[in-house]
Amino acid sequence: MILAKLVKKTRPSRYKVSGTPYYAGGNPGIILVNYPRPYPKTAQQRKIGEAARACGIKAGMSRADLTKQMHECIPGKFH
Repeated sequence: MILAKLVKKTRPSRYKVSGTPYYAGGNPGIILVNYPRPYPKTAQQRKIGEAARACGIKAGMSRADLTKQMHECIPGKFH
């Protein structure tokens, strides 16, 4: 087993529970987390992704620009 992409995370710090005289949380130590690999994309997802990249669609676009690209550019990629 290859131990790649392990991430060190800290445990939650101690906090006082409201209305009670005791504390909760605060276990000492660290946690090593191995995130799962991403799922493989289907053929349809790959085709849509390629069309979106070719049309310049990306995160953070304005809604007007996204709508314009979706109506004008995307249909041309599937004919």
